[in-house]
Amino acid sequence: MYNLTALTHIKKRVISIILIATGLAACTAQTNSQVVHHIQDGAETVKGINAQHGKPVVYQVFTRLFGNTNTRNKPWGTIEENGVGKFSDFTDVALKSIKELGVSHIWYTGVPHHDVIADYTEFGISQDDPDVVKGRAGSPYAVKDYYSVNPDLADDPANRLHEFEALIQRTHDNGMQVIIDIVPNHVARNYQSIAKPEGRADFGENDDTSVEYAKDNNFYYVVGRDFSVPLAAKGYKPLGGESHPLADGKFIESPAKWTGNGSRKAQPDANDWYETVKVNYGIKPDGSYDFDRLPDNYRNKSSAIHARFWADKSVPDSWRKFRDITQYWLAKGVDGFRYDMAEMVPVEFWSYLNSHIKQSNPNAFLLAEVYNPDKYRDYIALGKMDYLYDKVGFYDSLKAVMQGQSPTSALVNAQATVLDIEQHMLHFLENHDEQRIASPEFTGNSEIGKPALVVSALISRSPTLLYFAQELGEDGSENMGFGAQSRTTIFDYAGVPTHQRWMNQGKFDGGGLTLQETELREYYRKVLGISASQSAMLGAYQDLHQVNIAHKKGYDQQLYSFSRFNETQKMLVVSNFATSPKNFELQIPKALIGQWGLPDGQYPMADLLSGQTKTMLVENQNGHISMGLGSLQSVVLNLVD
Repeated sequence: MYNLTALTHIKKRVISIILIATGLAACTAQTNSQVVHHIQDGAETVKGINAQHGKPVVYQVFTRLFGNTNTRNKPWGTIEENGVGKFSDFTDVALKSIKELGVSHIWYTGVPHHDVIADYTEFGISQDDPDVVKGRAGSPYAVKDYYSVNPDLADDPANRLHEFEALIQRTHDNGMQVIIDIVPNHVARNYQSIAKPEGRADFGENDDTSVEYAKDNNFYYVVGRDFSVPLAAKGYKPLGGESHPLADGKFIESPAKWTGNGSRKAQPDANDWYETVKVNYGIKPDGSYDFDRLPDNYRNKSSAIHARFWADKSVPDSWRKFRDITQYWLAKGVDGFRYDMAEMVPVEFWSYLNSHIKQSNPNAFLLAEVYNPDKYRDYIALGKMDYLYDKVGFYDSLKAVMQGQSPTSALVNAQATVLDIEQHMLHFLENHDEQRIASPEFTGNSEIGKPALVVSALISRSPTLLYFAQELGEDGSENMGFGAQSRTTIFDYAGVPTHQRWMNQGKFDGGGLTLQETELREYYRKVLGISASQSAMLGAYQDLHQVNIAHKKGYDQQLYSFSRFNETQKMLVVSNFATSPKNFELQIPKALIGQWGLPDGQYPMADLLSGQTKTMLVENQNGHISMGLGSLQSVVLNLVD
């Protein structure tokens, strides 16, 4: 979802952090002088697909913006005025340019057919009402038809599903897998599937609307009240005030349904998710459950056992509908899903859904947007999620470091609190919800993202997410109508300037980039390549920051250091978050030297970023390296055999 600023979606922010246990292994955090070990915990292994034995790298692309070459960027501009990207813009050349960033999975954001303000009636698609649509191009999180795709994205809207199937195949042919959004908590206020398979009912089609709640109702109802469009806030007008036959301040819905964020009012507030209605998962209005609870001893049981648990249980109708939807897309070749606001849906549903998915595709990539640390472990171990956003812990801490508001020790704490589940906590510096690094509201300088990228991408076994044009320093400064600047719009038709310079009229060769943009992209390529290809990325982690802070030999709270290693590869990673040079003596503690099995002596270490070599001196089983780091510089030192 999008942060709720000027009528956008609200995110529940919490201040503590946690981690989750399952997957490849669990980690045991020990004292500064000790090494983190990985042990098998009996849970299922989460498998990446990268053939080079590193970690998954997810490239999130806002599909309608990717191929758009139109540079007009008129606020509230129509599709004809501002243009739109198509599935066909993801050519083999374009996909190869994505793949070279170390990418294993592409998350095509905004693919399921959502509300749009465009006339597709000739294709049998009803028009959408601007009074309950955010922006002109519409929110991708107000899905109108789960069995079809956004007609804006097709060269021929009548052939839109086949065009997406062709994109799935092209993505696979270029060695990457496909992720799409599933938005389980809510659907568009005017949900109507014209593409559903024969015999399937729409959400709400068979609901008993005379009651607020029933187990097999798909929605909740405000009985006896009709829906009213929210009162506008701060002078807001749909489509910026442009005339439209349906923009009359009215939307017929009788009786009114609960709104997507849980508002039970017939007239929701302008800051509610008024363009959506909340899906009923068998939670009664008083908060009690109308389904079998999952026993806690299922926490570390396999997906197959979870599937058997639900086989003879009566589950709410909405559960079955989303099971059918995900199976439909799996059958078309989709390799995984990103689940919007997953914590607003009960964990039992996720056990049910994900166990069915894993029976069809054991390697499906399942990523959930969860912001409540108290729920992390449940959604992984009981809900069978592969990955969760590490937003509240690691991202928020790293953002504060980048903005100069926190010392780098904040990162030690953020990582330590999730060491038992770190491999499940997806790392990112940008996504469609967050501010662009280069925006004035964040740092105003994409270069400040360099040390953050190194730390975020290399510190753990978790996947890394890259938001398109992040690698070019995009600042998200265009004010396109709905929503706020600093985040590239997800609601309106637009072109993304730095990305358009990379795209270079479909050549995807960076021909229009500035020198700084070219160098930044190359830096991202190197760092993400390390993440995707080096075996130590799936090995152990050891904090070096605290021992170096205590040693006080030029090392300070604008520096950050750690080690990643396994039996065959030993790495030291050091980053300078300051814009001034730093000279210091990096200390490598005796416990780590012992774990590496190094006798006293001198050891060359090659920097995988610059190609230069430094020497580590081991004396009395303690190691140290004389270091000089320039402004915002990092090194990834690999022990030379």
